[in-house]
Amino acid sequence: MMTSINIYLIRHGQTYYNRYNKLQGWSNSPLTAKGKEDAKRAGQKVANIHFAAAFCSDLSRAVETCQTILAENQADSVAQPAVSPYFREEFYGVFEGTNMDQAWYLAGAPHGFKNFHDIVTKYSIGQAKDWLHDADPFHDAENNQQYWERMDKGIALIRNAGLPDNSNVLWVSHGNTCLSLIERFGQGKYDVTKRPANGSLSKMIMTDDDIKVDFYNRV
Repeated sequence: MMTSINIYLIRHGQTYYNRYNKLQGWSNSPLTAKGKEDAKRAGQKVANIHFAAAFCSDLSRAVETCQTILAENQADSVAQPAVSPYFREEFYGVFEGTNMDQAWYLAGAPHGFKNFHDIVTKYSIGQAKDWLHDADPFHDAENNQQYWERMDKGIALIRNAGLPDNSNVLWVSHGNTCLSLIERFGQGKYDVTKRPANGSLSKMIMTDDDIKVDFYNRV
């Protein structure tokens, strides 16, 4: 019997690196005052949804956002998220903390592209990951294959959590990861050239062998 899980995907609240337009993968900066409000507002949006489980990365911006959302919940949801490094944002290697526009220029310029928008418009987010990996002199930045090998383990954690059919799951995630999920499962219906808003809500339906996007980037 096929199980269907409703995943409420929320991007963490604004951080200082978000505010300063810096790449923020496995590095971290605190939530701003606005970021704390983003998290609280996101929590109020889903306050009446019962979450049988919650998941987030071990990065503090995701953990704090997830805990804030669960604290706002009025529907007898789980009290704490399951935390795993599998859910982390893309690792940007040497470009961690770099101005976002500069980093994507360095990734795209050898191939004739000046920014993330143009790379993704012509190719894909996966290609952008591969080119950033190539541009990293240490080659520590995750390429597309490395990223999905890790993220698929996170998806498997949700899928194998033994949740009842039609359960609701909260997943607090990151900007590029939200984009990557929507590009992979959104059937080309959504604009993935720019990051979703901090605290924005998307919904995906997970079955035993597929994920479909219900809606994306609601603020």
